[in-house]
Amino acid sequence: MENVVIIGSGPAGLTAAIYTARASLSPIVYEGAMPGGQLIVSFEVENFPGFPEPQHGATLMQNIKKQAEKFGTKFKLEDVQKIEKINDYFEITSPSGTIQSKTIIAATGATARRLNIPSEDKFYGRGVSGCATCDGAFFRDKEVLVIGGGNTAMEDANFLTRFARKVTIVHRRDYLRAAPAEVEKVKNNPKVEWLIPYVVDEILGDQSVTGAILKNRETGQTLQVNCDGIFVAIGHEPQTSLFENLVDLDEDNFIITKAKSTATKTHGLFAAGDVMDPIYKQAVTAAGTGCMAAIDAQKYIEKTNHNS
Repeated sequence: MENVVIIGSGPAGLTAAIYTARASLSPIVYEGAMPGGQLIVSFEVENFPGFPEPQHGATLMQNIKKQAEKFGTKFKLEDVQKIEKINDYFEITSPSGTIQSKTIIAATGATARRLNIPSEDKFYGRGVSGCATCDGAFFRDKEVLVIGGGNTAMEDANFLTRFARKVTIVHRRDYLRAAPAEVEKVKNNPKVEWLIPYVVDEILGDQSVTGAILKNRETGQTLQVNCDGIFVAIGHEPQTSLFENLVDLDEDNFIITKAKSTATKTHGLFAAGDVMDPIYKQAVTAAGTGCMAAIDAQKYIEKTNHNS
């Protein structure tokens, strides 16, 4: 019987591992198919505390993993296939077999929705970003596109005008899903331009983004624009399918936790990071909730051990 199983190896999962390992709980981390989480596609991370110089996301995550390993965390480089709650423990099934654990920390993250065009992967982290607050400062005095028509796109566009000299919102429909107040803020910003109804057909560049080919959805005509960055703001997909029967989800499928806690509706199951955070979606806030989940799990184990 394990004490703690952590599913996910981004900042939330690895921080939870550091804390539970230091508490002598010998955690096991299922790293999944993409160890390190979303941060590994970030070419430079400038806003993680403690690093005055920009860090490559993959390097930062490797260092956090080493820290977790140093305290005795065990890692499994595979995905979890199934979780079942049986009495007061969990059964976790993966390709290497089934293990039992008193607690689980869900730290599977949320992936930024992609444009799903062939040229996008080539430039992800090299001009294409899913996070304006993470990467906006890299585009000081440059021209950027923001793709989307919801609140996130409007907020990102407004935020990016602090750095970029021009922000162009590209949206596929002739109407916006964003709240009128958010749209009004952007319409009143002289740095913002609009291209509606357009979609990104191709991203152009060599080492980094230099432009894009856009297609008008009504006429089919194409338009080439110059830009230094493309911010995709069409939402996030929280990775919650493993936990659907064990947790409550909000309307966007993020895990709902109890107030001032990482506890879910299932005793012994805690959630941390972007899988339960529809608002901030930052590495440092994910790490913070990973710490919270570790402490919540530790207290839960102490309480159940005391009562048994």
